[in-house]
Amino acid sequence: MSFICNTGHCDTPLWMRRVLLAAGLYHMAFGIMAICWPHLWFDWIGAARPNHPILWQGVGLMIGVLGACLLIASKNPIHHWLIVLIGFCKFTLAAVGCGIAHVKFGVPLLSVGLFVIDDLIWWTPFAMILWACIRAHTGVPPTRETPLSIPEATRSYMLSNGLSLKEASDSKVLVLVFLRHFGCTFTRQILRGLEGIQKEADAHGAELVLVHMLQSGRETEYLGERSGVLRIADPRCELYRAFGLGKGGFLELFGPHVWWRGTVSIFKGCGLGHLAGDGLQMPGAFVFHDGKILSAQPAHSASDLPDLPGLFQGLPAPSQPDSVPA
Repeated sequence: MSFICNTGHCDTPLWMRRVLLAAGLYHMAFGIMAICWPHLWFDWIGAARPNHPILWQGVGLMIGVLGACLLIASKNPIHHWLIVLIGFCKFTLAAVGCGIAHVKFGVPLLSVGLFVIDDLIWWTPFAMILWACIRAHTGVPPTRETPLSIPEATRSYMLSNGLSLKEASDSKVLVLVFLRHFGCTFTRQILRGLEGIQKEADAHGAELVLVHMLQSGRETEYLGERSGVLRIADPRCELYRAFGLGKGGFLELFGPHVWWRGTVSIFKGCGLGHLAGDGLQMPGAFVFHDGKILSAQPAHSASDLPDLPGLFQGLPAPSQPDSVPA
C-alpha cells in the first residue's frame, strides 16, 4: 500500500477516514450519554447502579475526549498515527480487562459481552490503519514505477573502492550481502560475525560486499573497525529492488519466528538501535559474477541471516574458475 504525502497530509484510502469518523462519533455519543445519564448504561445491562456516578461520568469524559481526537485523526489518519495508537490500546486493554473481570470477579457475562463487542468491533480496522502508518512512516517510497534492471543497476552503483558494481563483478566473483537497517538486531548480528563471513567468501575465491541503505560514508559509524569491507550505499533501495528484494509484510517483519530469534539475538548482546534505513526492507545474499546472479538467498523473514556455505553449494570450486557458468 503506497501513500503520497505533501505538506504533512497523506492521501489515504477513504475507508480509513470513514472508520475513524464513525469511531469518533460513537465515542463522543457514548461519552455524552455517560456524563448526562450516568445510570442509563447500567440499567440497560441489568447491573447495579454505581454508588459514585461521578466516577462513571469521569470515564465518560475520557471516552468523549478520545472521540473528539478520533474525529481530528479522521482528517489525516497517517499523520495522526499516535491518536490511532491510543485508540487501539484502549480497545485492547478494555477487552482484556472485561474478560479478566468476568473470570476473576464474576462480572455479569452480558455486561462483559457488551464491553467486548463495544471495543472489538474497532480492533481489526484500527490494527490495519496502524500497519499502514508503520509502512508510511518507516518505509522509503520507490523513486520509479518499475525497478532498475540488473545491468542498469550494476552500471549505476559504485563500490566504496570507486569501481562500479559491473566492473567489480567482471573481474571477480562477489558475495553481495544486502543488510536491513543498521539498528536492526539481525544486522548487528551479521556485523558481529562479519569476520567469519569474510573468511567464508575468501575460501570460495569471492569478494564480500555489503549493501546498506544510508548515504555513503554514514555507515562507518556502525561498521567501526570493520569499515575496510567493500560496500555499496543504496539509500533509495533501488539496488535492493533490482535484485528482487522488496518490503516485508507483517508476518515477515513481526512474526513469532522473528520475535523469538530477535530475543535470542538481543540476549547474545547484539542489542537494538535507532532506525537507520528503511525499517520495512527485506535483506538477502547473492553470489554475483560477470553481471549475473549465480546463486540467491532472498530472505523470507527479517531474521534470515546469510548462509554462505548454502549460497555456494552447487557452484564450481574456486580451483575451477573456467567452469563458472556464464
